[in-house]
Amino acid sequence: MLGEDFVEKVDVEFYWKNRDSGDVEIGVLPQSLHPEGGTATGCYTWGGEASFGGSVVPVAALKFRSVDLQSPRNNQEHHTQEMGLKRLVVRRGQSFLLQLHFSRPFHFGTDYLTFVAETGPAPTELLGTRATFSLTQARQGNVWSASDFIIDTNSLFVSLFTPSNAVIGPYTLKIEISQGQGHSVTHPLGTFILLFNPWNAEDDVYLPSEILLQEYIMMDYGFVYKGHERFITSWPWNYGQFEEDIIDICFEILNKSLYFLENPSIDYSQRNDPVYVCRVVSAMINSNDDNGVLQGNWGEDYSRGVSPLEWNGSVAILRQWLARGRQPVKYGQCWVFAAVMCTVMRCLGVPTRVVSNFRSAHNMDRNLTVDTYYDQNAEMLPTQKRDKIWNFHVWNECWMIRKDLPPGYNGWQVLDPTPQQTSSGIFCCGPASVKAIREGEVHLPYDTPFVYAEVNADEVIWLFRDGQAQEILDHNTHSIGKEISTKMVGSAKRQNITSSYKYPEGSPEERSVFMKASQKMLGPGRASSPFLDLLGSRGSQDQPAQLQLHLARTPEWGQDLLLKLHALRVPDRVHPRGPIRLVVHFCAQALLHQGGTREPLWRQTVHLNLDFGEEIQWLLLLPYDNYRNKLTDEKLIRVSGIAKVEDMGRSMLVLKDISLEPPNLSIEVSKRAEVGKALRVHITLTNTLMTALSNCMMVLEGSGLIDGQISKNIGTLVAGHTIHIQLDLYPIKTGPRQLQVLISSNEIKEIKGYKDIFVAAARVSSAPPRPAPPRTLPTTPLPTLPEPSTLPTAPLFIP
Repeated sequence: MLGEDFVEKVDVEFYWKNRDSGDVEIGVLPQSLHPEGGTATGCYTWGGEASFGGSVVPVAALKFRSVDLQSPRNNQEHHTQEMGLKRLVVRRGQSFLLQLHFSRPFHFGTDYLTFVAETGPAPTELLGTRATFSLTQARQGNVWSASDFIIDTNSLFVSLFTPSNAVIGPYTLKIEISQGQGHSVTHPLGTFILLFNPWNAEDDVYLPSEILLQEYIMMDYGFVYKGHERFITSWPWNYGQFEEDIIDICFEILNKSLYFLENPSIDYSQRNDPVYVCRVVSAMINSNDDNGVLQGNWGEDYSRGVSPLEWNGSVAILRQWLARGRQPVKYGQCWVFAAVMCTVMRCLGVPTRVVSNFRSAHNMDRNLTVDTYYDQNAEMLPTQKRDKIWNFHVWNECWMIRKDLPPGYNGWQVLDPTPQQTSSGIFCCGPASVKAIREGEVHLPYDTPFVYAEVNADEVIWLFRDGQAQEILDHNTHSIGKEISTKMVGSAKRQNITSSYKYPEGSPEERSVFMKASQKMLGPGRASSPFLDLLGSRGSQDQPAQLQLHLARTPEWGQDLLLKLHALRVPDRVHPRGPIRLVVHFCAQALLHQGGTREPLWRQTVHLNLDFGEEIQWLLLLPYDNYRNKLTDEKLIRVSGIAKVEDMGRSMLVLKDISLEPPNLSIEVSKRAEVGKALRVHITLTNTLMTALSNCMMVLEGSGLIDGQISKNIGTLVAGHTIHIQLDLYPIKTGPRQLQVLISSNEIKEIKGYKDIFVAAARVSSAPPRPAPPRTLPTTPLPTLPEPSTLPTAPLFIP
């Protein structure tokens, strides 16, 4: 075999010159059968050989010219077009097309092509991070392959296939060209990114519903649910998983994990498993034991960063983490952790949703009870125990097959990136099968006992007197794990998914599962613990009166609060029909997100005389001045009452949690939105408080509508004033989009609104589009706005 560089003029019987390109080819077919025809002549400069009529005929060496990765076409077919069309992003278990350009037509059987795909720092075939595969006529099973090729003159269209269990990540792709037994020449073809493929039935994250895929993979905005079980707030969030740089940040997150730093090659080799990848991401979203994305802060001082309430979406957080040298972003709480993880997992191709659990138990001692303490004056007391009942807690569910579990536990899996406790020595949680949680199978990995307690623990409320807990005021078996919620598919409505986590409260199935779980968590040797002795109790003891607290009118932030106490005398064993005298001590405290309280802000004592069957209603006034400047950013108040029956020594508890809603933010847009065309946005805010809102900052965000964020200092908004703001946006992408607007002030951190917008393709026009506005508008603050009586009528316009 002559080398490629050997060149000589020889006589040959046939060769042809292409009419169009002028390229010359030696072949073994007579000219009459050659597909290109051409003009025969008698000599040729060659490099290579071919067999013809029993003799050796030289053939020109196949030389690589260029490659077209067909990114627009492939990305469209792989549902990654929203990530951009300039680079190749594909999903595993699905073919994608390449167009190779050579110096002459490719001859199968004479020319040999071998492809090499590599990922990770030290790729090897043994670890699954390197694949070598030759061009064949047909694909052979679920393996790396190049097949189903089409020859078009000097071009070769090749279909490359990645197996459904391939390692995800950025790949380099090379081609080796050889002829016969000769030496090969290697050429780089470029790079591509490989993701999980929930559209592929062979992938572990396969989700067999296009409607669900559009929601849990393709939807780049949504809602996080916060607040209180009876005052649930929809918090709009911009996930932004398809912003072009987010995919690179997601893999950078994986490359900064402790697992990668300990052994990069092994870490990469396990990135074919969604269970492993989800677990790594859960650890990396928080920063407790690594330089993860977010630093948590459950205090009230956010001066060194951003309040968790002031984030509009994940994109700004992820970009800040990257830009600041992979240092944790300040600050996050549970809903921020979960929303950022949702962005990362949807970007990587794992169906993911955000789930909120109201009255969520934090049960560190694994006994499935959480103790709460009140004193005789109805003040909720702090406790040194780590057990708490959070007002709400937010985590993620990811959809996947669990090959590491017995059959029946596939589907939604809980993952929680909020750093609450360690798992295998690292602050992460999950995946825990939702089905296993419902059935009390707390022995199944990962972290199922902890999640089970979050939705199923019992609450025991104690009266604390003389330095110790002396009386059980209530043993509540159904107060924890309420209104478990996620965004409804294809809708802005909230979906209650509590039944996915547990059987109906109080049902025989629910108590049976609870007993099973508690036995597994405590162990057979502790079956007679005091905790288990309580399990037969159903709420409070026999009481001579029923007490309830209600709101007498809708609570508004900045207004006096009016409550109504309902007291009804009922028969009991001690005084079945006689009158009783009650002394009721009331206390109001600011309620913290993690379940604790601040110092009392209001107290009142009421004396009641109740005859048998009598019902009394008593109004309670909580003045605004009492809670002004005393609430947390969550604006929650707990009013508690301890009623003492004279001459009986028995106590009763009554509770009412109050959520104060911020002023309403209104957003309106012009009727039609088009890519690149000015879209007028009207924003209206009325300050309904009795005090001014100072240092108001407005932030706008929305993937496909705005590149990054638009921010503006809008000064001070005096009490009773309405501000009108107008601005123009220039949409970037077509399809359904959501604009999120956040106005924060020193007094209220979370005045938030959203507007769903459908963006159409731009209509053909000869006029060039106007350039988009800068990400940050001029920062000069507006002057303090005048009192309502002197307000100008023209709206504020931000160019």
